[in-house]
Amino acid sequence: MRAMWKGTISFGLVTIPIKLYAATETKNVSFRQVHADDGGRIQYKRVCGIDGDEVPYSDIAKGYELDSGDMVVLTSEDMAQLPLSSSHTIDVMEFVPLESVDPLYYDKGYYLEPDKAAAKPYVLLRDALADSGKVAIVKIAIRQRESLALLRVTEDVLVLQTMLWPDEVRTPDFGFLDEEEPDVRPDEMSMAGMLIESLSSEVFEPDKHHDEYREAVLSLVQAKAEGQEVFTAPESESTEVIDLMSALQASVESAGSASGARSRSSGSGSSGSARKASNGGRAKSDGQKSSSKTTQKTSAKSASGSKDGKAKSSSGSKSSGTSKRTKTPTSKRSAS
Repeated sequence: MRAMWKGTISFGLVTIPIKLYAATETKNVSFRQVHADDGGRIQYKRVCGIDGDEVPYSDIAKGYELDSGDMVVLTSEDMAQLPLSSSHTIDVMEFVPLESVDPLYYDKGYYLEPDKAAAKPYVLLRDALADSGKVAIVKIAIRQRESLALLRVTEDVLVLQTMLWPDEVRTPDFGFLDEEEPDVRPDEMSMAGMLIESLSSEVFEPDKHHDEYREAVLSLVQAKAEGQEVFTAPESESTEVIDLMSALQASVESAGSASGARSRSSGSGSSGSARKASNGGRAKSDGQKSSSKTTQKTSAKSASGSKDGKAKSSSGSKSSGTSKRTKTPTSKRSAS
């Protein structure tokens, strides 16, 4: 990771030099605009709307359009003169319980790494926050934009979560909120509770979920690049909802069927292992029979050798050689 911001955390009279790293990255499939006939890339030119001339990037400034339609031009020098106390400082303003912050205000997350000399005050703030169960409300300016943010602890690391300003969060303006709420029957509430319970997990496991659409897009790109046939996804069957209770009942049954399928899938693996073990047992039994017959022949030969007055050592060597031969049919039969 590469640091995208450097500054200090101002915590009372304590300052902690830190580096800021983006904690997340988007994995969207990136497309380019091209000419549909030949795949040529589409190019855009920066053209002035007044004189029609192409404008180099160095001559481009910021413009704020007034209600009257007039444009106020602001240069980079104008923007640099603005007082921005949080340009290189994370100012801690207050500490509040985490549950008092609506996640609707969350924007982007960043990891904070301390400079080597600032490890102790960093750990002090981290552990104090963790013990208190609170988060720090701070201000920070990133790329000439001041943001409200909070500091919290995740996996022994301080995390800065930028937040939206209050006037950036919309208030829901839905008509039904001002009307009398519809009555919900107890049996409907009970069925909804059953559905929630059937779909519940102990904890959130992000790795269980993946972007199926992105995977489909990448598969489509690969198929077209290799000249393969592109298959159209089947349309999902539409189901008519008779009433709320019927929909809840169908949902509970569907969730139960999915759970049963997962259980059967787990059990099939055990059955397969049992079948393999059974086959292995039969093969082993066949091998033991073959070995028993071969051993009987070996004993007969050994007895015959003794009657002819051969030395015990010679008989022992023959017996040893015969043992090696008896292993061959057993192993072959077991393998088959």
